[in-house]
Amino acid sequence: MKKEMIEQLNGYEDILREIDVSRKFGSDFKDEKGKVKDYISRLHPSRVQMRVVEIIDETGSTRTFRLVPEDAPLPPFIAGQYITVFVETDGIRTARPYSISSAPNQRGYYEITIRRVPDGLVSGFFLDKIKPGDLIQASGPQGFFYYNPVIHEKTTICIAGGSGITPFMSMIREVVECGHNREFRLIYGNRSVDDIIFNKELTRISERFDNISYIPVLEMPPEDYSGKQGFITADVIREVSGNTRDKTFFLCGPPAMYDFCLPELEKLEIPKKRLKKEMYGAPDHIWEYPGWPEGLSGDETFSVIVNKAKPFKAKAGEPLLKALEKNGVLVPSICRSGECSMCRVKITSGKVFQPPDVPVRASDKFFGYVHSCVSFPITDINLVI
Repeated sequence: MKKEMIEQLNGYEDILREIDVSRKFGSDFKDEKGKVKDYISRLHPSRVQMRVVEIIDETGSTRTFRLVPEDAPLPPFIAGQYITVFVETDGIRTARPYSISSAPNQRGYYEITIRRVPDGLVSGFFLDKIKPGDLIQASGPQGFFYYNPVIHEKTTICIAGGSGITPFMSMIREVVECGHNREFRLIYGNRSVDDIIFNKELTRISERFDNISYIPVLEMPPEDYSGKQGFITADVIREVSGNTRDKTFFLCGPPAMYDFCLPELEKLEIPKKRLKKEMYGAPDHIWEYPGWPEGLSGDETFSVIVNKAKPFKAKAGEPLLKALEKNGVLVPSICRSGECSMCRVKITSGKVFQPPDVPVRASDKFFGYVHSCVSFPITDINLVI
């Protein structure tokens, strides 16, 4: 735009005066020139080196790992976000995302809480082999499963199952430690009393703070148990939430819980814009999903060729990303739930099956890209990384 035209804009003289004042009294950032990437990397590092300083037993199958930074300050995060830890175990280099269970106002350390998964490669590695003093490498904080006061209601109904409690623990700790004017009502489902993570702390918080409600629901309660029993049904949710019109609903738990709770929430006619779900890994029984090819049990194996190299076998019922890692093919991954698209690969021939709700971009679909963490081979395939 020509100078003559700029001078005719409304407020031009006011802007000139503000510039003069800023030059006289404002901060001089000339010494910071060229350091934009450095500042961004502090807030959003691709890798963070951390040392395990304490391991806390939560249940017989769950431990909390307290992690302190090794060589740089920890980047800030929003309660509900996760980090992805990178490990090498049994000759396999892989990664897993874990929600941060500590409060974001605690800047000296992160805590991640890990429950043992049957045949879980990484959960078993952490619970059996990691000890205080060990170094681990992780991503910076990631994810979109967090409370936003601009778009979410003041009262939040949190529905958790098993280790799905971890992002809610971070949210609740932040509210009570910082005195935020928000209300959380937590419905927490588990199989038995012994499976409840953070039970004593949640009970203590709910007794002390009027804006935090804690409602455990047990599938197999003891004989003298007087609390909620069975599953988290629409009736339980309605009783806890009361009027559902002015509440936001957050859901985090294993896939089986989603399969049960989402239809229950539909009975309450809760709009999708007031329901937020955390991604929770690839489906365990993909062959039970709508659209899975008839005649395939999930036990079949197919040939996979990467970048025209030597073929290897991949199981139909196992995510393609796991097969790649087992065969020494490194693919970047963060969420491992089909959301972040970091692990995408291009299928040049053959077919894979993806659950219908995987958010693959239209351009990726057009050019043959898939999210390998939630893609399952159903024919021999060739792919490019």
